[in-house]
Amino acid sequence: MSVSRPVRCLFSAPPAPNWRPQIRCQNFHSTPSHCERRRPRYPSVKASDMGLVDSKAPQKLFKPYTHEEQQALLKKYTPAQMEAIRAGERAVDPKDLAERGVVRSDMGTLPYIEDFSRTRDLLDKPQKYNGPIDPNIRLMSPWESSLSDSDVEEQYKAEKKIWDEINPKKKESEEDGAEVEEDDISLERLDHMKIEDRQPWFIGTDGKPIPREQTPFAFAPGLPKRFADEEEAAMEKDEEDDVDPRDPDGQYNKLIKSTGMTLDEILDYKVKILVKHRVVNQTRLGKIASIYCLAIAGNGNGRLGIGEAKGQEIEETQSNARIAAIRAMQPIPRYEERTIFGEVEGKVSAVELKLMSRPPGFGLRCQHLIFEMARAAGIHDLAAKVPRSRNKMNTVKAAYKALLAQRIPDEIARGRGKKLVDVRKVYYGGRV
Repeated sequence: MSVSRPVRCLFSAPPAPNWRPQIRCQNFHSTPSHCERRRPRYPSVKASDMGLVDSKAPQKLFKPYTHEEQQALLKKYTPAQMEAIRAGERAVDPKDLAERGVVRSDMGTLPYIEDFSRTRDLLDKPQKYNGPIDPNIRLMSPWESSLSDSDVEEQYKAEKKIWDEINPKKKESEEDGAEVEEDDISLERLDHMKIEDRQPWFIGTDGKPIPREQTPFAFAPGLPKRFADEEEAAMEKDEEDDVDPRDPDGQYNKLIKSTGMTLDEILDYKVKILVKHRVVNQTRLGKIASIYCLAIAGNGNGRLGIGEAKGQEIEETQSNARIAAIRAMQPIPRYEERTIFGEVEGKVSAVELKLMSRPPGFGLRCQHLIFEMARAAGIHDLAAKVPRSRNKMNTVKAAYKALLAQRIPDEIARGRGKKLVDVRKVYYGGRV
């Protein structure tokens, strides 16, 4: 063994340890965990450092009762109540107010501590006067009003003078050596507003002004929305008395006033409900069910109309549908007052139909919905085909659309620039 081997062992570097980075085990979660406590972004400033806490302020404000003050309290409170007051004074330490609360000593400090024992005119809602009211009060004359205004102003100045005497700001100004005249009291804008709020309006039987807080208010009842003459009122009363037994509920009264038709004319119309079923409207509050009605109305002499209505009550919905159909009546062209002019087509949604004119005596050879519409319009000879969908509502609408889309020979003649005889021969083979 060589001597140099131990020397090489001394100067050779030790083998590198098997080091691996330590990974903190944590639950599988997308939110990163905070290893340390989060510190506020800005350091908090204590109230004492800002100069808002004055340890001497509580002792100045909450001084113990003097012997004279205790004697004055004994005249108002019983001995048991006075003992409770003394116990409360001993329980409340002024130092706690300085440590746990903040007694303001800055520029915005109020000169009093509010205990909410009385109402203030500018801050609180005035209380309603419930005392006796003089029945012979009257408004002040201009001369009486000027006298009362001057008295109110003098009274306010006297109160303000007393307030200025106990105001610490007034004492500081006197200590500074500022000259203040005894009779000179400056009134600001707020003072004038307070004086106006105190000025009385009425004077009593004894000739003394009534204070503003005791002023009675008598409001007249509201005016009616409509002023009706005696004749109009009498006419309305007669209309209410003369109720037609054929329309006891008065469901056609508004229709009669708006259209000028009589009740006999309305009842002579051929009105019928063709479609009636239940529908449901899905809203965020749930399913709201209602009734749908489709009615037709015609006079049997070339006028036809359809009306729709929705509602919760069946009778009311049907009545609204009938009235809507009567309002929507339109003239339907008829050839020889028995059939239509030629062939017409109508399409609403998936319903397609075709109406065809027929010779006298042919009759109404069509489905029942178109049959009722043709009979209400005064059409006696008609054929119809409905090859595709036969939805009831769309079938009625498509048939009504087709009847209104007829082209009469006069329109065709004017469009072609020909005579009516030529049109009859070319388009209808001379049979029309």
